[in-house]
Amino acid sequence: MNERIEKKPKPNNPNSQLEGYEDFLEEFSDGVVAIDKNLRIISFSTGAERITGYSANDVTGLTCKEVFKSDVCEKGCIVKMVLKTGKPVSNLREDIKNANNETIPVSMNASPLLNIHGKIVGVVLSFRNVLEVYKLTTELFKESTMLQSIMNSIADGVFTVDTNWLITSFNPSAERITGYKKEEVIGKPCRIAFRSEYCGRDCALMKTVRRGETITNFEMDILNAKDEKVPVSVSTSLLINEKGDIIGGVETFRDLTVIKQLTRELKGRYSFGNIVGKSPGMQKIYNLIESVSSTNSTVLILGETGTGKDLVARAIHYNSPRRDKPFIKVSCAALPESLLESELFGHRKGAFTGALRDKPGRFKLADGGTIFLDEIGEIPVSVQVKLLRVLEEQEFEPLGGTEPIKVNVRIIAATNRDLKEAMKEGKFREDLFYRLNVIPISLPPLSERKDDIPLLVEGFIKKFNKETGRNIVSVSRKALELLLDNKWTGNVRQLENVIEYAFVHCDGKTIQVQHLPEEIKFKKEKDGIIDADTPLEEIEKRVIISALKRNNFVQGKAARSLRISRTTLWRRMKKYGLSPKI
Repeated sequence: MNERIEKKPKPNNPNSQLEGYEDFLEEFSDGVVAIDKNLRIISFSTGAERITGYSANDVTGLTCKEVFKSDVCEKGCIVKMVLKTGKPVSNLREDIKNANNETIPVSMNASPLLNIHGKIVGVVLSFRNVLEVYKLTTELFKESTMLQSIMNSIADGVFTVDTNWLITSFNPSAERITGYKKEEVIGKPCRIAFRSEYCGRDCALMKTVRRGETITNFEMDILNAKDEKVPVSVSTSLLINEKGDIIGGVETFRDLTVIKQLTRELKGRYSFGNIVGKSPGMQKIYNLIESVSSTNSTVLILGETGTGKDLVARAIHYNSPRRDKPFIKVSCAALPESLLESELFGHRKGAFTGALRDKPGRFKLADGGTIFLDEIGEIPVSVQVKLLRVLEEQEFEPLGGTEPIKVNVRIIAATNRDLKEAMKEGKFREDLFYRLNVIPISLPPLSERKDDIPLLVEGFIKKFNKETGRNIVSVSRKALELLLDNKWTGNVRQLENVIEYAFVHCDGKTIQVQHLPEEIKFKKEKDGIIDADTPLEEIEKRVIISALKRNNFVQGKAARSLRISRTTLWRRMKKYGLSPKI
């Protein structure tokens, strides 16, 4: 229970100078007490009530000694000291008693209370609970530490500036991207560490701080500490204190180097690469890559050899939140069964002959990032069991180990095999297949997108011109026809090899038929061989198709070459369902 204090008559307060401060004192968290020259309390703030547990009505008119009951009241009253000297006393550490007679450590300040004539008429005593200050400081420290931890773990660069454009914070990712250490740039103008052509005129941060205009994902180039260009995506916002005042700005920036490089590769492969093109099917692939990149879902890439499964896997990783973490590729078919398990999951010292020390596996090396299991269909069933555990529990045991290792890994797998057929044959686990086949991406073979062949050829010519210093500018019409007619069982990779072969044999500026490999030159004739069992109608159909192609689908010329009328040719085309352009 609160200690009962005998109520004294409230003294007349001739000091009207306290009037008008009530609102301020109501919001002030520290305790504030006004004491007259007779050491009696004439004002007691809300903060003082909170700290002591007394109400203003209970203590007004009492002496400060009756309320605070502090040792300082006996051995050196600071109120008397201020009344005597007229000088303030600061940061006096003392213990007082609250209404429950509990000891409260406080820090006190005392200043003379002057009337309008400058005469001392009392003392203003302010105090704060040291325990509250300690608790607040601890909480602020925890919040600051947590904020710093968050800042340190963000993959994007983050820095803040004050209203004078001086850097006030600079996180580790900002150090990594710019090449500057925090100690080098704190207190320096932001243009020192974040150099770009926009500094001083179209600065994104300046627009935000001066106009309140938030900038999102603005792409630009900066110069790092080595004067190298770094493409970044910038976002900015205001830095506001608890009162709502603008105290600076914050800028986040993402390193686009890998993404730009990949984008260039993807765009380049629109001309010469092995997974891109302008066909609607490939556009759907691009959209799917973009959609799955932001997730952690397992992806299974399906496609024939040479269709670009590796590039798709990299595109997904480098456009994902894991882009700054490892991308580990494992070619499952390249390793014998005896080594594959150790390669994937690692081993402990002594696990087998030659295991002289612990070795981390690829899954451990990929922790936090992405592991790409190429040719997943070649993994033996014994290893599939452990892989299934990683997918289900995100943990595994290294070879020769007994303690499970936890990992946070995204799995992207790829195969050119029919896994459903492998399941029927007992060579691939059904439960593993459905764990992998969360998001399937099927890459079309080149034979299904032949419209891309001229673009791909043009791109390969540019590539090999650059590599060899040559100046080949085109492919002849006849040579291109052969390329278009080929079935391309090896897909874009095979096409690239063919153009490279032609570069070696071409001594002019145009690749001709004679510069192509033998299997391409004679493929058409081989495909046209008709044996004795070929039906007559099939022979007639092939002859018509061949004539149309030789004459660039001009029906009049094709009819003359066949020595039939144009009407007869049209009827035969209709019979066999042949379009004018086949």
